[in-house]
Amino acid sequence: MDTWKRKLPPIGQLGPFIALLIACAIFGVTTDQFFSGENFSLILQQVMVVGVLAIGQTLIILTAGIDLSCGMVMALGNIVMTKFAVSLGLPPMLAVACGIGVTALFGLINGLLVTRIKLPPFIVTLGTTNIAFALTQLYSKSQTVTDVPEAMTWLGGTFQIGGTNVAYGTVLMIALYLFMWFWLRDTAAGRHVYAVGNSPEATRLVGIPTERVLLGVYVMAGVFYGIAALLSVARTGVGDPNAGQTENLDAITAVVLGGTSLFGGRGVILGTLIGAVVVGVLRNGLTLLGVDSVYQVLVTGILVILAVTVDQLSRKGGR
Repeated sequence: MDTWKRKLPPIGQLGPFIALLIACAIFGVTTDQFFSGENFSLILQQVMVVGVLAIGQTLIILTAGIDLSCGMVMALGNIVMTKFAVSLGLPPMLAVACGIGVTALFGLINGLLVTRIKLPPFIVTLGTTNIAFALTQLYSKSQTVTDVPEAMTWLGGTFQIGGTNVAYGTVLMIALYLFMWFWLRDTAAGRHVYAVGNSPEATRLVGIPTERVLLGVYVMAGVFYGIAALLSVARTGVGDPNAGQTENLDAITAVVLGGTSLFGGRGVILGTLIGAVVVGVLRNGLTLLGVDSVYQVLVTGILVILAVTVDQLSRKGGR
């Protein structure tokens, strides 16, 4: 019993879950369609791309960094894997591997600039987001890639549970979160990520190679951006050069709402999943109520500011 208690998140980190319950209760009372299996499945399908992007973003924010390039890098991976499959005729799985390889390469570049040249992550990723955007538009000639092989859209398919259609991509997203939750909590490498975020200098002094940890985090994040690119292709059925233009901010929003501190070293990866679902629930519920999309953006912005404010106040209170 004590072991399970130690593995449960602190009360303060239950805030995102409580917010999710409150939002569900409000929309359940005010709309007729909200509490249905199909609607919940739709919400998860709508957040699965941002949800996987947010895994990589969480890893970077846990080290007190930030990645503004995640959406554009995902779009580049999206175009690379679809163009390689359609235009070059590569086998679908090899094309997917190439796309993920490109996103991992961008992660490596970001990591090297942060660790070797000591550039701030904000500046590095601000630069690489523009590079990734330009490469995406140039390689695709700003054209959508169609006739994508079925093997690359399989994750967008569904199966039934209790009469509700559930997307395979949703299952993959949840499985990735559970794996990363275990990796961060129960492996030495995962705990090193938290240590670097808490105090890089103290971590270095105890013999942990902080630069190697940071580099690994950025490369892992790039891999997750590639998986998100595949989910994007699976969901839309095309290679879209205009994908990812809002997903970078959506991913950061999910991480912040999920309780991960922007100052690094504190957060639970499952909180990010809840944060992504909170955003999905808000947008879905407000849509069912007929609220204009601009107000959905407004509400999301207010929630982000509140979440960061709570994080800052809790840090001050802990001193």
